[in-house]
Amino acid sequence: MPCLKSSTTLIAKCTVFPAEESTLPDLKLSVSDLPMLSTHYIQKGGLFTRPPFSIAHLISLLKRSLSQTLTSFPPLAGRLVTDSEGYVYVACNDAGADFVHASATDVYVRDVIGGVDVPEEVTEFFPFDRTVSFQGHFRPILGVQVTELADGVFIGCAVNHAVADGTSFWNFFNTFAEVTRGVKRITRQPEFSRDSVLISPAVLKLPAGGPKVTFALDAPLRERIFSFSRESILKLKAKTNSQKWDVNGGIDVVELMGKESNDPLKISNGKVTPLNWIINSVTKPEKPGEEISSFQSLCALLWRAVTRARNLPASKTTTFRMAVNTRHRLDPKLNPLYFGNAIQSIPTYAAAGDVLSRDLRWCAEQLNKNVKAHDGDMVRKYVEAWESEPRCFPLGNFDGAMLTMGSSPRFPMYDNDFGWGRPVAVRSGRANKFDGKISAFPGREGGGTVDLEVILTPETMAGLESDPEFMQYVSGY
Repeated sequence: MPCLKSSTTLIAKCTVFPAEESTLPDLKLSVSDLPMLSTHYIQKGGLFTRPPFSIAHLISLLKRSLSQTLTSFPPLAGRLVTDSEGYVYVACNDAGADFVHASATDVYVRDVIGGVDVPEEVTEFFPFDRTVSFQGHFRPILGVQVTELADGVFIGCAVNHAVADGTSFWNFFNTFAEVTRGVKRITRQPEFSRDSVLISPAVLKLPAGGPKVTFALDAPLRERIFSFSRESILKLKAKTNSQKWDVNGGIDVVELMGKESNDPLKISNGKVTPLNWIINSVTKPEKPGEEISSFQSLCALLWRAVTRARNLPASKTTTFRMAVNTRHRLDPKLNPLYFGNAIQSIPTYAAAGDVLSRDLRWCAEQLNKNVKAHDGDMVRKYVEAWESEPRCFPLGNFDGAMLTMGSSPRFPMYDNDFGWGRPVAVRSGRANKFDGKISAFPGREGGGTVDLEVILTPETMAGLESDPEFMQYVSGY
């Protein structure tokens, strides 16, 4: 990854404590939390324009609002503890979170978002760089870093991955923004129950000193963001579903990444059309069968292109892993705002020859079948399998033919305004990045736009960039 000619300078560091004392008991880690003890802290953050007030005022404001927000998120101000029987808990003991003020004033907003690859400098905008989650026994569970740039600021957060997943992370981050801009009562109160099938009597035995990450930290990699417009996504979905693309009409219903459009709408002749664009309509599929979603279509496109770029033998088994939210899959369902990890990783296997010789729909169908089959019974089977052999989650590309999709275009990454506007961009730190790691973000424009953060070896990335099937859907190319 390219490096800007700058270094980030630490200005100040302190501990921020909750504004009110916690009354929450210790929270036992679940079978979704425990495997994450070997992973890095989650590192995500927003790039903002410079606020219309001084940096000194911003730092004071953010410290105060973080303290208030921690009152609603006691685990983030706690520490991990392991009892005498080997069970791991979050002690909600008000030990506090790290708050870092840093400076990189020769870096401009355009430097962060303007290049082809994500610049290495971005990795310096986050605390707890490459910290393994087990270290939450000895270090804060949450760190917030505010980095002042030449014409903007970056607000980066690092959260222990054994304590929170992406759903929990973004609920915290957006609540932090709400409180900062003066909202008196938060709109999405987290839920901390520990009474589901995810809470297990099984004990995870850890090595002395704690687990280590399972992938190489010094492997040469490239990282870049590929953006997909709403129209491009719909065209891809139409191709996957063997649908005809009518250039003359509007649309009646828009299915985009499983979420509704946030664009202003107008209604004319019984049709609903966003004001800021007129999209081509899609007819019913020519072939019978279940409709493949936009996101599964995009995953299939990437699976094919990366497999082609890796130049694998036809007989080589490829793996595409997708993280799924289990909150709504369990019976009874978990609260949508359940705080903790409630995710499972679903692998789909296929020979490289099949991935490349069969069509896009076939690849998407393999993903679709596995996701659809992951119901409450399957969630329980995954739990039982882990209980029979408790272990940390192995991350990496162990055989050179793996892809791992994380995060989600459904996460409200741009639904945060600290008082002077939404983020210009969302970026991540160096955490949990290896060859084949992909993260899906919503595009800033909303309405079904998608950004894929792609991590690959330089050779594979070059092959992906020259792949016509993939690049025809990428915005700006």
